[in-house]
This record gives sequence, C-alpha cells and structure tokens, in this order.
Amino acid sequence: TKCESGCVCADGLYENLDGRCVPAEECPCEYGGLAYGKGEQIQTECEICTCTKGKWKCVQKSKCSSTCNLYGEGHITTFDGQRFVFDGNCEYILAMDGCSVNRPVSSFKIVTENVICGRSGVTCSRSISIYLGNLTFILRDETFTISGENPGVHYNVKKNALHLMFDIIIPGKYNMTLIWNKHMNFFIKISRETQETICGLCGNYNGNMKDDFETRSKYVASNELEFVNSWKEDPLCGDVYFVVDPCSKNPYRKAWAEKTCSIINSQVFSACHNKVNRMPYYEACVRDSCGCDIGGDCECMCDAIAVYALACLDKGICIDWRTPEFCRKF
Repeated sequence: TKCESGCVCADGLYENLDGRCVPAEECPCEYGGLAYGKGEQIQTECEICTCTKGKWKCVQKSKCSSTCNLYGEGHITTFDGQRFVFDGNCEYILAMDGCSVNRPVSSFKIVTENVICGRSGVTCSRSISIYLGNLTFILRDETFTISGENPGVHYNVKKNALHLMFDIIIPGKYNMTLIWNKHMNFFIKISRETQETICGLCGNYNGNMKDDFETRSKYVASNELEFVNSWKEDPLCGDVYFVVDPCSKNPYRKAWAEKTCSIINSQVFSACHNKVNRMPYYEACVRDSCGCDIGGDCECMCDAIAVYALACLDKGICIDWRTPEFCRKF
C-alpha cells in the first residue's frame, strides 16, 4: 500500500537464505531449521524426499518400517509415536500379530518381563522373550539363548560392544530387526508385507497415534494404566494402579539427575536438537536417574541418553557423546 525503500529480486528470481537472488530451480528447502540445496534428499522410514524448486517432493518407499522403543524404567514409544510410562512388575506383551477376531493365529509374540530395580518401586525391563512358533529367543542377564526351531523363519544374530541385534524374516509377512543393549533398552523395527493387525503395548501400528491404547478386548482404553493392565501375559498378575515419580520419592537425587542428564540439552547434541525433540528424552533421563537408587545409577542414566543418541542416528545425525570418563564403551 505504500512505497518502501530496499532491494527486490528481478522478475523470475527469488531470495535464498544467503540473501542472493536465484532462479526458482535453485531455491533451497527447509527441514528442522536446516537448509537443503537443490537435489538434496532426506529420508524417513516411509518416504524419500527430494528438494525441488524450494519444495519437498516425497516418494513413498515400497516397504515402510516403524520402530517401537522400550527403554529405561518402563518408557515406551509405540510404532505410531505415542509415548507413555508404566511401572508394572509382570510379564507384558509388547507386540504380536494375529490380533483380529477373524485371524487369531499368531506368527510372532514379543514379551517383556519387568523386575524391581530401586527402593522407590520403579521397574526395569530386564528380560525379553521372542516366540516364533516353536522357535524361542530368551534375552536375559546380558546374553541370550535360542531353543526349538521353525523352518519358516530365517534369523541372524549380530553382536557389538554395546548391542545384540537380531534380524528375523518371516517370508511374505515381516522383516524385523530387534536391538537390545543387554540392559534396559529394547527396540523393535518392523517392515511388514501384509496389512496384518499388530497389537500389544507397542500399539496397533495403523498410523494413528490416537487409538494406540487399544486393549486386548479391542476397545480404546481411557488411560494408559487400563491399557497396560490389559496386556499382562498372566491375567493373575497384579494390576498397576499408579505411576511412581522417582524424583518425588528420592528428592536428594534430583539435582544430580538433572545435572548429568543435561548433556542432552548441551552443545554435544546441538546438531540433533532441530531434528529430534529432546525434551521427552531429557525428562525420561531425569526420571530414570532418580529411580535407580540401589546401584546401577550411572547405567540408568547412560541408557537413557543412548536412546536420544539412537533417535538422532535414525535422522542421520551421528553424535560421539561417550568418553572414557562418561558412559564409556565396555
């Protein structure tokens, strides 16, 4: 509505992030606060996106995978991204198929067993059982055992200093990668070739976060405790009625927990801050560090930080955060 002094780009040119006028095909794209040039790509688990004329053009991958995380003292992120915390001292079904009424036959079931790991009553995932028909994997006490056999399942086990990794293929149905850090953290990455329904604490994997609290009885629970209790492996096991706040139980540990977990908010992880929201991971780290009050406190803290580091790695950001003095590699 009025004339203002200044510079403008000539017709057909556009200002880029450096303040230069460039043709449309040279325009950068933005993602997570970072600029990407023409032709650069970013990848998610389901899409490959290419920067074209300042806009992202995305192509769906032929095989889409998603990951469920169980870490620390009962923190879960479902396949669809829902987060919650539970403190049950039972065996719980993390994920299984064959959930629909029409097709009740299951080809896999993954169960976690929790044990008390602090005076405040918080629990840690310590044992994982993977059932594949007559083939069973038991992950416990920093090692694993395999029993039985199933000719219809192909698997491979890999080890490194920090993790045990299990690649499992059920032909025509699922490709699974299971990663266990031999302590509290367990990740289930699934790529499926069918629209088979999945259920358990990891949610129903239908792309909708809002209905992830679907119980064993096929209704969406009003709260996470009702949802968790429905997925007990043994119905006679006690229900969870409340979630413990370890920092309220152990207020003397809170300052130490906040200080040690602050590495997540520091420059060390700065390259990842605009790719992965750090606050849920920081809060989980503080909670776990308060709760591990009878030994293993550093292990709890390091495991919690490692989950954020892995989330950064999934976005292509590799952070070298361990040192000989801080959460060293074993």
